Amino acid sequence: MDSFPVVEVSGSAFAMGEQHGRQAAALIGRYLEWIDRLTGKPREVLRANAMRFVPVIEAFSPLYMEEVRGLAAGAGIPLADAMLCQTRAEAAQQWEGGCTALAITRSGTIDGRAIAGQNQDLESEYEAVGIVLKVRPDDGRPRAVMFTFAGQLGYAGVNEHGLCNFVNALYNFRWQPGLPTYPVRRALLEQRSVGDCVELLRRVRTCSAVNLVLADGAGAIADVEVRPEGVAVFADDHADRRLHTNHYVTECFAGFTDRTLPDSEPRLERVRELVGERWGRMAVEAMKEILADHAGGPGGICRHGEAALHSVAGYIAEPEARRLHVRRGYGCTGSWRVYPV
Repeated sequence: MDSFPVVEVSGSAFAMGEQHGRQAAALIGRYLEWIDRLTGKPREVLRANAMRFVPVIEAFSPLYMEEVRGLAAGAGIPLADAMLCQTRAEAAQQWEGGCTALAITRSGTIDGRAIAGQNQDLESEYEAVGIVLKVRPDDGRPRAVMFTFAGQLGYAGVNEHGLCNFVNALYNFRWQPGLPTYPVRRALLEQRSVGDCVELLRRVRTCSAVNLVLADGAGAIADVEVRPEGVAVFADDHADRRLHTNHYVTECFAGFTDRTLPDSEPRLERVRELVGERWGRMAVEAMKEILADHAGGPGGICRHGEAALHSVAGYIAEPEARRLHVRRGYGCTGSWRVYPV
């Protein structure tokens, strides 16, 4: 297959979850089996750990929990399995992933409009359970299109306001009580602007560490490093770009960098070089070139097994046009498709 399956849902939160579960039931089962293999933990342990997050997610977003309940009904699985799809890393307390993410705006782009994207670097098995999810709620929340995994309700995407979010895994943190990452990412896709997203991230506390690259339809961009202790906004070295890999770069959190992924720093230098070469000309095709880069060393952007991670997918958002480009497979060989909100 040269593209990911598309799941389109609409209506109430429960109805959207039910439609998602019904359309993607087989893939959801496959995703759950992959979580079992990935974590090496018994399903009953994972289920029990996942269910502990029900109260915190319910308090954060009752509509998200309604969608999870609909998902369980539509897929014919226990609620605990539907919850496991939302809390994979937190239920196992295992963090993985690489990823290179970037957002460029104004002087850096060919038309002055913002553009953002990333490579999704994970174990190769994730490619088999990826989907493109299009949501159209009837409760006032915005329409959105995202790439995610079957049964997982929040991930990378863009909404009808042009607000988009992309992510880098960060490491060297202690798991703490708080929100799982995926409900937070879905909540970001319910905001109108980058400023709204930054305020949301300041208000919540997460279980783990992650970096978020944001852009919106008005041309704003931002980068926020998130840890259980709080957040730090990264200004980068130019007002019109935000580039990030898998180590801390803010003054507040730089001391936590531990080289879990030794290629993170050279990868960041490489993406700075690639963006610099295309400055003032950044657009979709230029972004695709960057995400396909092989530098011939540890700084290459397209990953083929370094640290057991593969660039299984890629995404590019055009916030003002409300479009998400999704690639299945490696940056150098994969196929791109475009999905309007």
